[in-house]
Amino acid sequence: MWFPRSFADLRVVDIRAIIEQTFWIPKPTWTVDDIPDLTGKVVIVTGGNSGIGKETVKALLSHNARVYMLCRTAEKTERAIEDLERVTGKKAIHLHMDLSSMKSVKEGVSEFLGKEKELHLLINNAGVMFPPHSQLAEGYDLQFHTNVTGHWYLTSLLLPILLETAKHSAPKSVRVVHVASMGHYAAKSQPLDFGSFKAGPQRNKYRTDELYLQSKFGNIVVSNEFHRRFAEQGLVSIATNPGNINTELYRYVDTNPIIWFGKKLAGLYPPSSGAITQLYAGVSEEAGNYGGKFLIPWARLGKPRPETGDVQLGKELWTWLEEQVTNI
Repeated sequence: MWFPRSFADLRVVDIRAIIEQTFWIPKPTWTVDDIPDLTGKVVIVTGGNSGIGKETVKALLSHNARVYMLCRTAEKTERAIEDLERVTGKKAIHLHMDLSSMKSVKEGVSEFLGKEKELHLLINNAGVMFPPHSQLAEGYDLQFHTNVTGHWYLTSLLLPILLETAKHSAPKSVRVVHVASMGHYAAKSQPLDFGSFKAGPQRNKYRTDELYLQSKFGNIVVSNEFHRRFAEQGLVSIATNPGNINTELYRYVDTNPIIWFGKKLAGLYPPSSGAITQLYAGVSEEAGNYGGKFLIPWARLGKPRPETGDVQLGKELWTWLEEQVTNI
């Protein structure tokens, strides 16, 4: 939920896109039943121990993929793995990773590379939304550091195995799915304020919801830049909006009566619905042609904010991200 500060903020919002992706979503023409057999496929899902991520892992396991869940909380993840095994008969693998810690990301990737020689699909699903403004991570805004920097660093470290897997796989079958949000439509008129990514006076000018919207805009910019840089080497990079889904993401905002009312007005779909679009992006044959695109509920091609495709912005963000992890 977002509230504009001024008419200038409201003017940049694609209200029609938000309404269409909230209230008038057609019945899906592609469902989890259309997932092909994934025997032999190795998949990573970040944040797979609850909500959309857990439903995504469930569908992948049910179709015989070998799935790694990259999560921060061991006890919660082990419970989820047990739940999923009871339902699917298959057991996911937990790798500890805190996406707000770049050292943790690096250590988690090292552990994964010690176990596997291939990686066919990476779903960057985890995220944090609307935490208290005071929360930081390593001196950075918690939301941008987790949602954007952490996932960018994870994907970058996994690039060698992704690109090597692509050499020996069917064309356009090795993919990275970046889970964004319709919230990016409501990002500021200058959607990426590099000065706000770290703690300081510039960041303090923004509310926590505005910082979240910025991070979701950043997810799409990153997805497009991965596409520009690596599509010719066989990597398919796709951004998605999972829809308005009832998940633990709302844990920081349910005490706000205005936001609670907004949730009730818009309605929230179950996590199983939210998993459809990212699963489609990851495994459907058709989505192999959607590199550099944006998918909306449910499993449809949509249009993001035009600025997300700004080539210069993509380069600038990539350079900034590289600089942040130089000494990790």
